[in-house]
Amino acid sequence: MSATIKSVAEHAGVSIKTVSRVINNEGTVKPDTLAKVQAAIDELNYKPNKAARDLAGRDNFVLGYVYDNPNAYYIIDMQKGILNECRANGYELLIHPCDASSRDIIQEILGMVDSARLAGLILSPPLSEMPEVLSALDEKGVRYVRILSGSEALENGPPCVLVNDYQAAYQITEHLIQQGHRDIGFIAGEKQHNSTIERQKGFAAALAAHDLPQHPEFVIEGTYSFGTGVESIEKLLTLPHIPTAVFACNDEIAAGALFGARMRGVDVPATLAIAGFENSPFSRQTFPPLTTASQPTDQIAQRATSTLIQSLKARKLGNDKQPIPAHVFVPELVVRESTNRS
Repeated sequence: MSATIKSVAEHAGVSIKTVSRVINNEGTVKPDTLAKVQAAIDELNYKPNKAARDLAGRDNFVLGYVYDNPNAYYIIDMQKGILNECRANGYELLIHPCDASSRDIIQEILGMVDSARLAGLILSPPLSEMPEVLSALDEKGVRYVRILSGSEALENGPPCVLVNDYQAAYQITEHLIQQGHRDIGFIAGEKQHNSTIERQKGFAAALAAHDLPQHPEFVIEGTYSFGTGVESIEKLLTLPHIPTAVFACNDEIAAGALFGARMRGVDVPATLAIAGFENSPFSRQTFPPLTTASQPTDQIAQRATSTLIQSLKARKLGNDKQPIPAHVFVPELVVRESTNRS
């Protein structure tokens, strides 16, 4: 049988009302009693039902995911990972798409937090990388977790989950070099995403490690879109000296580049190798399938949600001065026919 608020109270040796106060984070429970109740909740794997949430205050069991990202596959995987962790811990999820460039973005997010009485937020790029948004949340005392591109978190900063785009981009570029390529192009996404910067740094570092030049004309600025891939490959293939391989900042760009190359009669990979990033369905639905870096977006989202819930529990227990270590994901190289000459 599932644990109930009554069984939690009996296990902790307190009243049902005391359990309700702990769940509601009322701040009127003594620290030792609070610890006993939280231990009972964890031991019995108690998941508050709707009635318990109503008794305790529903705001403590609703998390928000705020995002600005046009990639539908990324958003679907993010929602899947967050929902899995929310359901496992008795939380509901409010999903809020927005325009991060809006002048009213801070008021929009804070208004949503207030109106929905959210316990905390999951933030993905670019919102997780916007200091003005984070400062406003800190000032209001809103708990949040950030999904960031990087390998090391700031000490004593808010909890975060990191994606080591640099290392994965290095591995992709090194794979292209090992296939015999010396002239390699790079198609970037928006620079407002730190993932773009980190992936380009990894690309440049791999070239430098093998004493290969980085041709400025081979680097094309763009957006994370299919159209950028099509337009960029047109530019690269009309240069006097063209690359023999292209690393696109994500699979959607790479799929567009592959489409543009095939429209011009270019053989992939015999004449031009193309690699992407993320291992989205785009990478598997093209012909030939794309070499990429497998980014486990659903696992990243689930870990971020788990980290946020851990932070919320720590605040209830009054022991949240100890920072929660950041978890680092390194996307893994997946070699497919779009770069494999053998």
